[in-house]
Amino acid sequence: MAKIRLTKNELKKQKDSLKMYKRYLPTLMLKKQQLQGEIRLTDLRLKELHSARENLDESFKRWIAVFGEKGFFTKDILSITSLRTDTGNVAGVAIPIFKGADFKISRYDLVHTPLWLDTAVDSMKQSLLLELEAEIVEEQRRRLDRELRTTTQRVNLFEKIKIPEAAGNIKRIQVYLGDQQTASVVRGKIAKSASSEVSI
Repeated sequence: MAKIRLTKNELKKQKDSLKMYKRYLPTLMLKKQQLQGEIRLTDLRLKELHSARENLDESFKRWIAVFGEKGFFTKDILSITSLRTDTGNVAGVAIPIFKGADFKISRYDLVHTPLWLDTAVDSMKQSLLLELEAEIVEEQRRRLDRELRTTTQRVNLFEKIKIPEAAGNIKRIQVYLGDQQTASVVRGKIAKSASSEVSI
């Protein structure tokens, strides 16, 4: 604990600090609650995305064997051309928001390719969209987690260190100044009684 001066100016400074800490603490606590709520929402969204991806994978399993036919479905038949995101703000934290993705589908001969190819391409698009959105939501979660750690540290700093320290300093200065005032009054009375004895 830093040494403090036991003066009226220091008393005012400590009172101002205490007032500021008490004013900012509720805002920090509210921010902490908002971040915790948003983290819960991102966790729910991630569960939904993983569940949707698992369901899609299950539906794939029913007809995945046809992918082996004569190389109709190649890895370059579907590619991502752009990822569309926006930036949002949650409790002062900039987070990416998934808006979609654009795909390029390589041209293929509709007459000589099997009917299942169109369904396979659509399913792959859905799967990629779910995967891309999950990556964006995971990035949101990382940013929110980082900000929550910082905010929690500040709340703890204010609650457990700064506010008690300022309150303790105020009390200490007030006791010291009160003692000084009492001592001054006593010295004044002693001086007065001494001067009245001398004049007699």
